[in-house]
Amino acid sequence: MLSISKQIRLGVLRVLHFGAAGLVAGSLMAAPILPRAAYNFSYSDSLPTLENSLPTSIDSSKDSTDWKGRLPISDLTEDEAITHALDRLGYGARPGDIERIRKLGLEKWVAGQLHPETLNDKSTENRLADYSTLTMSATTLVNEYPQANVAAKRLGITQEEYNKRVQDGLHPPQGERAAPDKRPQVILNELMMAKLTRAIYSERQLQEQLTDFWFNHFNIFANKDQDIFLVGAYERDAIRPNTLGKFREMLGATAHSPAMLIYLDNWLSADPAAIERAKHATPEQKRAWKDLPGYGNKRGLNENYGRELMELHTLGVDGGYSQQDVIQVAKCFTGWTVRDPGSKPEFVFDPRIHDAAPKVVLGKKIRDGGQRDGEKVLDLLVAQKATAHHLSYELAEHFVADVPPPALVDRMTKTFQKTKGDLRETVRTMIYSPEFWSRASYRAKIKTPFELVASAARALGADVDAPTPLVGWVERIGEPLYRCQPPTGYKDDAATWVNTGALLSRLNFALTLATNKVRGASVDIISRLGEDVGGDPTRAMDRAVDVFLGGQISAASRATLEKDSSDPKMLNAKLADPVRPNPAPQNAARPNATPPMDIGVMTGLVLGTPEFQRR
Repeated sequence: MLSISKQIRLGVLRVLHFGAAGLVAGSLMAAPILPRAAYNFSYSDSLPTLENSLPTSIDSSKDSTDWKGRLPISDLTEDEAITHALDRLGYGARPGDIERIRKLGLEKWVAGQLHPETLNDKSTENRLADYSTLTMSATTLVNEYPQANVAAKRLGITQEEYNKRVQDGLHPPQGERAAPDKRPQVILNELMMAKLTRAIYSERQLQEQLTDFWFNHFNIFANKDQDIFLVGAYERDAIRPNTLGKFREMLGATAHSPAMLIYLDNWLSADPAAIERAKHATPEQKRAWKDLPGYGNKRGLNENYGRELMELHTLGVDGGYSQQDVIQVAKCFTGWTVRDPGSKPEFVFDPRIHDAAPKVVLGKKIRDGGQRDGEKVLDLLVAQKATAHHLSYELAEHFVADVPPPALVDRMTKTFQKTKGDLRETVRTMIYSPEFWSRASYRAKIKTPFELVASAARALGADVDAPTPLVGWVERIGEPLYRCQPPTGYKDDAATWVNTGALLSRLNFALTLATNKVRGASVDIISRLGEDVGGDPTRAMDRAVDVFLGGQISAASRATLEKDSSDPKMLNAKLADPVRPNPAPQNAARPNATPPMDIGVMTGLVLGTPEFQRR
């Protein structure tokens, strides 16, 4: 994590000129510089829009319409539409992607994204091969990567002695091999690295976007109790396989997941009368219960899961349920618990602590009995129009606009209901809508920190062999992966991600990556901009705008960049902390070809413009 020099910081502040209001409302560096205390961001200012910044050389009326196929595109040119698809359905373009999709056909590319199982993603799988924890069961992880207190107890030593033993093993004397790191944090580190690796390299871009979306929808916090051992299996088994399947399958998978049961405390939820009732169990009942977990702290009804199941996972906050419905749903899910979170964290239904009395949810009687009570609730919630509307709105909010068009949400809702919760068809309805391809939707969403880091690495064609520093940047910009504490997950609107500190961190990141100062990621700027940029700052700026922004930049953004491109101090500035010599191939092959200006700085400034911050 690098700071930037004073000279770079001055340029950063000029690029940050536009203020948060400009980034949100579509303006491009239109706000005056103000002291930090004077910033009072507005998100509805009337400011210049992107339409005014389009290159005048483009004449879309002359474009053939064959490339559109059945996609209802009328406002965008072919290259704009491809860029838009890559930005919204994935994490942006890599070098050559636009040309490749133009040759393949945009609609055919979309079809492949809707059926990711048809796409060869072997190269990404090879990159993930070293992350052994990704395929392990939760039980294996608990045993092989124990918490310090558990491991110390196993060895018969104090926790302090164990921690010292671990540190000695990780930092042995020179010449000796370090011991493998078996701390639980390794599980989360590998999961975060894998998530970013997939976003950067996977051919299945829509599946990665949807996995991120649905994990956030069914959010859990990795640092809650034993969930650090469970979060990987939760995403792998409950979320990822169901992103384009039936919503009922995903809802059921999350409801049965030990990760969700622990996160929302349902594993502790019990009929308050259960303990007393068990005292009068028959010998036959006791024999049937012999393999069930102990009662532990299961002493009363917990409403957390029942409430979030309706408010967040299905109906939505205005979905027409009452507090009494919350209580009744919580009763239906008593007995949905975890066998042993400390050694065998797997789902089990415990009939001893289930409330067997009939319930009424949303006016419907639930009296199926046992585990079927909970299953019946899930069936009931999926069938509600409020659920179809809530999920359609959230999908459209993520993929189309912060405030999605009501007509689009209504069509998606109807598809969800007609297909009984088919997520592929619901997403297809969204993609085959004119609203998705409208000019108003183009570059209208602010990239989350994760989307920004992944898209910058893709745009630069970075060779990422150690993703940990890039993962660190995602957290530094404001989005710790798998560690959003509230069940709401991260918000999906511009206001959440745009503030002065975050904008400065975003530009810090762009400059650091573009100047080859991120460990584990190599960038060859000259291969992206061309050798002919030479020492001409204007040519380098124009080329960077063409390559990374499709030539589309506002007058205000261009004016700021032109001011920087004529400032020798700016162009020759270097990041304050030298990490290593620039490893880009052109430096080794052409040691005398380095231009007198730092084109990495210019590239970083272009990546820091509002145009690149949007998708």
